[in-house]
Amino acid sequence: MPDTHTALPARLLLLVLDDDLDAALAAGLMDYVPGPGDAALLPGHPELPARLLQAQQQLQRAWAARARHQQRAQRLARRAAERDARRAPPAPTPELKPTLPPAAAAILARARAKAAGKPPR
Repeated sequence: MPDTHTALPARLLLLVLDDDLDAALAAGLMDYVPGPGDAALLPGHPELPARLLQAQQQLQRAWAARARHQQRAQRLARRAAERDARRAPPAPTPELKPTLPPAAAAILARARAKAAGKPPR
């Protein structure tokens, strides 16, 4: 029976080569550290350590890109909400709406009529 330490890198490489990254992650791909003799574990695959390290780096870059994308989406959503809040008209509050006294309203009506060229009433 092969030693689990020596069998694991070979299994990881086979999973990576089969493009089964979920299984490789579950098997411990991100915990892989190259060991002496790993390059000789699989005949015909001397690139085993380099390929596993490359797969780790690709996944780390992809996860970092996903995190940046999520942060950007959150930032854009926050900005859109802030912009919409600035654009929304204020809610009408009848108790705060000032009304003109009747005399001032009459003066304003006469001024508007005069400006429009209509005879005053």
